[in-house]
Amino acid sequence: MNEIIIIAAVSKNNVIGKNNDLPWHIKTDLEHFEKLTLNHIVIYGRKVFESIGSKPLKNRINIMLTKNLDLQPVEVIVKHSLKEALDGCKGKVFICGGYEIYKKGLQIADKLELTIIDKEFEGDTFFPKINFDEWKLINKEDHIDEKYGEYSFCTYVRKKE
Repeated sequence: MNEIIIIAAVSKNNVIGKNNDLPWHIKTDLEHFEKLTLNHIVIYGRKVFESIGSKPLKNRINIMLTKNLDLQPVEVIVKHSLKEALDGCKGKVFICGGYEIYKKGLQIADKLELTIIDKEFEGDTFFPKINFDEWKLINKEDHIDEKYGEYSFCTYVRKKE
């Protein structure tokens, strides 16, 4: 059985990207992402794939979602819908964006791994609105970055009905 996990870094004003890149570079956040996703399945859209240098993330099974039927990067599994991507997956599956994939993923995710950055940023890509009534915070680690200020690693699990 899969555990579907959404993983994202989100600013105070819900920004997750600007010009197909992160508006911040927090080393400990990148290390946290790597630690959580290593040796697991990661699913992301084509623009996210391009933003990470059009190369697969090492030591992970990479699944890219795209509508382009001709696109077939090396060492990346290409699928055309989130449902298709999840078929056959076993174990932990991390949904890594962008917006549309997060929006669909929020409907089915079991867990959220969010880095909440306590600062507003300019951006052109936003995280979908979360109904926090559906989620329970089970872990929070507070941190401070010299350049970007306070941020927290927050783990939420979907509340049982």
